[in-house]
Amino acid sequence: MRRPGGIATALAMLLLGSCATVPPPRLTVQPVPADPVARLPSVQPSRPAGPATFSYAGSMMQGGLVIGIAPAGTTQVTVNGANVAVAPDGRFVFGFDRDAGPTTTLVAMLDDGRQVRDQLSVAPRGWDVSRLSTLPKFPVPQPAFEKIRPGELAQIAAARRIETDAQGWRQHFVWPTTGRISTLFGSQRIYKNGEAGAYHSGLDIAKPTGSVVLAPADGVVILAADHPFTLEGNLLMIDHGMGLNTAFLHLSRIDVHVGDHVRRGQAVALSGATGRATGPHLHWAIRWRDAKLDPLLVAGPMVGAQ
Repeated sequence: MRRPGGIATALAMLLLGSCATVPPPRLTVQPVPADPVARLPSVQPSRPAGPATFSYAGSMMQGGLVIGIAPAGTTQVTVNGANVAVAPDGRFVFGFDRDAGPTTTLVAMLDDGRQVRDQLSVAPRGWDVSRLSTLPKFPVPQPAFEKIRPGELAQIAAARRIETDAQGWRQHFVWPTTGRISTLFGSQRIYKNGEAGAYHSGLDIAKPTGSVVLAPADGVVILAADHPFTLEGNLLMIDHGMGLNTAFLHLSRIDVHVGDHVRRGQAVALSGATGRATGPHLHWAIRWRDAKLDPLLVAGPMVGAQ
């Protein structure tokens, strides 16, 4: 394993993005045995669904995740003009990026030709921004890094395009580990000459190397790195269905394989300091499509931190 380097975790998430578009693959997996409790939504709608209304439960703010119920007779739902999948029971999921605008528009097409529109207000948040006016932004990557990095980004992008039958999006997410939160989601540094660094697109939990990491919800493994990536180290990604996925960085060991179904609370890896990390910790990131979400809003307050 590589020893941790000196570039902050935020650089890792800056480059954890998408690349060239290719046709989406689909995993062939065996369905998980029925588990009525695990598959029930963990939250109830904030208001009852009517024949021509939406219903929601979740965090209507930047970085938040929402489960919706479409109006009766819905055949299609769009969020800000983009189609989203709707389950047979009318439920769907969507999220707000850290920099989401003040409003989001949903439209449901009904089977009788009518449209139902709803405009949601997205609450802004204050972010932890620190100014390091005497330090440059970061060093320019070395040629060796520039040669290796495109292939790593291609693997990450390909994993995010995989569609699975996972149902974890319906569940309340549990914390993959507990401990001191060392870096919050959305935090950012402003460097010399006012240059802004990338904001921290996940959440860091300080843990000794070898601490157990749990699956936060039911899902299917879509990436289990067979060697440490230059920035992320040993990287694990789990799809929870409907465009919702989680990533775990800097692991010392990964105990599952691509295509495996995992259960909420199942041990899947061990924390570490592989890749470029400032010390042993778990970096946990959540995305809905391209929107980066705050794990604190998705999982709720941490209980049992040590």
